Amino acid sequence: MKDNSKTIVDFNFSLIADFFARLNRQGPGSEDVTKKALSFIDNLADVKKMVDLGCGTGTQTLTLAENTDAHITAIDLIPEMIEVFDGRIKETKLEQRISTVVGSMGESPFAENSLDLVWAEGSIYNIGYNYGLKYWHQYLKKGCYIGVSEASWFTEERPDEIQEFWDANYPEIDTIPIKIAQMRDAGYTPVAHFILPETCWLDEFYAPMPKVAEEFLIRNAGNKIAEEFMQMNSHEVELYKRYKEYYGYVFYIGKKI
Repeated sequence: MKDNSKTIVDFNFSLIADFFARLNRQGPGSEDVTKKALSFIDNLADVKKMVDLGCGTGTQTLTLAENTDAHITAIDLIPEMIEVFDGRIKETKLEQRISTVVGSMGESPFAENSLDLVWAEGSIYNIGYNYGLKYWHQYLKKGCYIGVSEASWFTEERPDEIQEFWDANYPEIDTIPIKIAQMRDAGYTPVAHFILPETCWLDEFYAPMPKVAEEFLIRNAGNKIAEEFMQMNSHEVELYKRYKEYYGYVFYIGKKI
């Protein structure tokens, strides 16, 4: 790869959508992880109104719908993601349970103190973990919950290569104790946290990529930017395999004070 310093934001949305909308998941996760995170929500049966931020094509949203009685508003900035998800909603006959919105997770369509649960799997980084926790706090009812998975360091020190990669891509990455402290400072009682297993990266997220990448490059034959985009993705996969003991995703669950 000629330039590994580029980040995903350096590529246009059409390329991002063309590739990621064809993946079952747009980030590390699993059905079991979503269920485990939900298990820390007290009185889950009372959750009637929730939002899934950065829903992508809705794989985790469908799990949320299957395991709660809530009406879910699923928000994503990329129209192609929502288009795919709308098709899945019709297939599963969940039109009365899930509403989709093309929009930013930093622009709430809700009234203050109106939500029973705010959810963001692998997506809060789009507006920043610290900012996102504070922003969505105002829309949660008192005593209700937020659940987010967030890139976190597992160690205090790490090799320069992976430190520089994350400094370029998401400088807000930090250690688990600091993430918990930030949740507390944002107005929540930290309830639980757990590290996502490696299978969420290697099997659920990365394993389907080669076939999707091959088809992507066929569709975009001759497009040097598309080729560079795939090189960047391959580089990220190799970095994770090499340095996975130093970082990963952690699910954080907090209760609004």
